[in-house]
Amino acid sequence: MALNDSNFIKACYGKNDGAIPIWIMRQAGRYLPEYLEVRSKATFKELCQSPELITKVVKQPIDRFNLDAAILFSDILTFLDPLGASVSFPDQGGPKIADPISTPDDIKKLHDFDIKKELSFALNGIKAIKEALPKTPLIGFAGSPFTISCYLIEGQGSKAFDKPKRFMHTYREAATDLFDMLADITGRYLNEQINAGADCVQLFGSWDGILSRDDFYEFTVKPANKIFGQLKDRNVPRIMFVNNLAPYLDLVNEIDCEVVGVDYRMDINQAASVLKNKSVQGNLDPSVLFGTPEHAREKTLQQLQNFDNLDRLIFNLGHGIQPKTPIESVQAVVETVQNFR
Repeated sequence: MALNDSNFIKACYGKNDGAIPIWIMRQAGRYLPEYLEVRSKATFKELCQSPELITKVVKQPIDRFNLDAAILFSDILTFLDPLGASVSFPDQGGPKIADPISTPDDIKKLHDFDIKKELSFALNGIKAIKEALPKTPLIGFAGSPFTISCYLIEGQGSKAFDKPKRFMHTYREAATDLFDMLADITGRYLNEQINAGADCVQLFGSWDGILSRDDFYEFTVKPANKIFGQLKDRNVPRIMFVNNLAPYLDLVNEIDCEVVGVDYRMDINQAASVLKNKSVQGNLDPSVLFGTPEHAREKTLQQLQNFDNLDRLIFNLGHGIQPKTPIESVQAVVETVQNFR
């Protein structure tokens, strides 16, 4: 079967007349005992930089649940080291940037780099995954420029990311230069992922939902269009995920992509009614899976039955799956979606 005939790829273009495709954000991860076994023998960074281990953990949820798409196992911050910003991934407390940006002069320490050379581990991981899963569509990904800049400026995770927002308004020109640099590198990185074998790419705007509407247009919509514009002729679906999408729904309609990922805070059918020319992906609340399998099945059916045009739906969670999520509930959701029509 050509991958363009897969339900997942067809759904990305709004033309799926078969079973509803499903994959799960963070599907290769800490809720799986087989993943924890691999992780017990390697640091997170070692895992991300080993094509062999990447392939092993990417296969795990596909083998267990027969999901309709795989996604590269990596992190949105893996390109910071060659960019000139040293990043570490401690087991507790989230990623840490050694020397965060606080003034425009700090941006000068960042520099372009040879993507094929410096990120070969991710690109070789994609090639290895495609060999191991030749019939499963593979999603490559990167972080949005604003989300990446949040870590570059804050130096670590945050609930509000006030420092990046202040930086953007204090040093407007420098912020624009930073976003242009990140958009250019991100576009080329996703291009190389496609060259390596990715069948689809997703841009994660994990923190873009904290912006004002004006700033969202300036620092999310414009950079996303610059990134996706580099990929327009590659004939692969492009997915934009924004966490806390609702305030920007009309603005996201202006992003040149085929699919919009919808977080769990809003009704996905309402999103689809605004995003008339795009497919939608989402958006079951990950917390639902902590209920019984019957409860998870009921909530999944409710979403499927309320959706107007299933031809352009990719079922997913509205955010990443959480550690210790019961496997039985995941199985119930997957089977419910795949057997719905």
